[in-house]
Amino acid sequence: MKPTAQDEITAYVFAVRAALGDLPEAVREEMLQDLTEHLTEVMADGEGSLVDRLGSPEVYAAELRNSTPFVGGFPDPPPARHKPFVGLRDQVTPSLSENLQKVREQILPPLRVADVRLGKVMGYERASDFFALLRPAWWVLRGYLVAMILAAALDDGGQPIGLLPRIGGSDAVALMLLAAAVLASIWFGRRVTRLPRWPRFGLYAGSAVLAMVALAGFFDADSTKRDSYYSDVNYDNPYSSVEDVFVYDAEGRLVTGARLFDQEGQPIHLGNAYCHDEQGTYVDAESDVYPYCPSKAPFLMPGVRPSESSEPSASKSARAKPSATPSR
Repeated sequence: MKPTAQDEITAYVFAVRAALGDLPEAVREEMLQDLTEHLTEVMADGEGSLVDRLGSPEVYAAELRNSTPFVGGFPDPPPARHKPFVGLRDQVTPSLSENLQKVREQILPPLRVADVRLGKVMGYERASDFFALLRPAWWVLRGYLVAMILAAALDDGGQPIGLLPRIGGSDAVALMLLAAAVLASIWFGRRVTRLPRWPRFGLYAGSAVLAMVALAGFFDADSTKRDSYYSDVNYDNPYSSVEDVFVYDAEGRLVTGARLFDQEGQPIHLGNAYCHDEQGTYVDAESDVYPYCPSKAPFLMPGVRPSESSEPSASKSARAKPSATPSR
């Protein structure tokens, strides 16, 4: 049975609808509502099939998709996500701004008055004009402080770095680091007003921290200088590591029970007044009598007995055996 024109039109519309299947149904139906009448007119105007005249249903659907405006309208935006902090911000921000404004109104007028009065004492219209002249000096000092902090963080030599930012004790590295830090500080200082708000505040906060570090370093150096005399004796004492003293006479014999005195007759205290035996047990020794441990003597001559220092002793008559006959 030969298909009729109506069957061809119905099949073509069905195929075009299938090619537009990804569109919403309402949009697709609105695009295809006049397609049947249009295809009927095309069939009546001449001979040949719809495919010969209009192309395949897929090609026609693509052309229809590109030439027909989006009649369904734009989809509704997704519902707004709930932001719990937005409402809190809207409530807090106005009140915070009002409070800050009140604080500024209370503080700024007295500060302006003090600025003018102090400026007259210093010979300037305002004190802030004088402090503005000190900005380059602060930029240099800020670079120096940054260099010192970097050197303290990077140096692992264990030695004091001194007044220059030395890393590994190198003066050349110290000078290069100092020059780089000072130039960078000057560069930022000349451009601070061009920075955005929050980076500018960050630079101000960092400068305040550096100022506190500088004050802490100043007080530490001052305290160290004032208390330096307490440590000079310990550093200059060459006998701080002496634990015992061994005295030898002219014949090379070890003198036991020896005592040491200075030029004013004051006892000399050296070493630690204790000794330890073979088991490692510590035994207290008589203080200021050397050596504490005679058995630890570094030099012992074969066949020579240690000599004892002269000590007050009883007289020979006292050591003699008492006579049975009373003396007259």
